Amino acid sequence: MDDPKRKYVIPGDVITTGPYRAEENVHLFGDKIIATAVGISEIFDSGVRVIPLTGMYIPRIDDFIIGIVRSHTSLSWELAINSCYPGILPAQDVFGRDFDPKVDSLTSRLKKGDLIAARVANSDRSRDPLITIADRDLGKIEDGELVKISPTKIPRLIGKRGSMIQSIEGATKAQITIGQNGYIVVSCPEAEGLLKALDAIRMVEEQAHVPNLTERIQQMLGSNSE
Repeated sequence: MDDPKRKYVIPGDVITTGPYRAEENVHLFGDKIIATAVGISEIFDSGVRVIPLTGMYIPRIDDFIIGIVRSHTSLSWELAINSCYPGILPAQDVFGRDFDPKVDSLTSRLKKGDLIAARVANSDRSRDPLITIADRDLGKIEDGELVKISPTKIPRLIGKRGSMIQSIEGATKAQITIGQNGYIVVSCPEAEGLLKALDAIRMVEEQAHVPNLTERIQQMLGSNSE
C-alpha cells in the first residue's frame, strides 16, 4: 500500500502525530494517534480513523439500521440486526398508545421475514437494544434485495461525503438503503441496474482496503454499461 495516508495497522501502532482529531478505532495519547483495531488507517482533512478488517455490529443509540423480523411475543417483535444482540421493537411503537394485546394482532402489521428501516432507541449491555420506527422515513420496507456486508465496511461503501454510494446509484439508477449494521436493501426498476449495483457493493466488501476504490468502482460500472 503506497498511499502514505493509508496503511495497515494493529492495536498499539502509532499512525501519526500532530494536531489531528481522533475518529473511529483510534486513541489520542499525548500528540500521538494510536490504533485500537486491526485495519486500514486513514488520515483525512483534520481527522484520523481506522477502518477495521473484521467486526460485528455493536448497537449505538440513534444508529440507522435495517432489521429482519424473526419472531414476536404478545408485546413486541424480535429483529435480527446483524449483531450478537436481537433488536426489540415494541408493539406500541407500531400500533400507538391505544395498543391492546388482547385485540391487536402483531402479524397484521409485521410478519416473519419482513424488513424494516429503524433506529436504535436505547442500548446498553444489560439488555437487548430497543428499536423504534416512530420517526420519519422509518417502517416496513416493501421491496428490494437484501445484501449483508461487514458493518465495518459501511463507511467505505458510503465514501467521503457520500462519494461512493452516489457513484453507484448514479450509474445504476438503483435506490440503496444502507443500515449502519451492515444490512443493505437495493431496489431498481431495471434488472441490469440491480445486478450492477449488487456487484459494486460486493466489490466494496471485498476490496475495502484497496486505495482509489471509488475510481475502480466507477471504471467497473462504466465498462459494464457500455
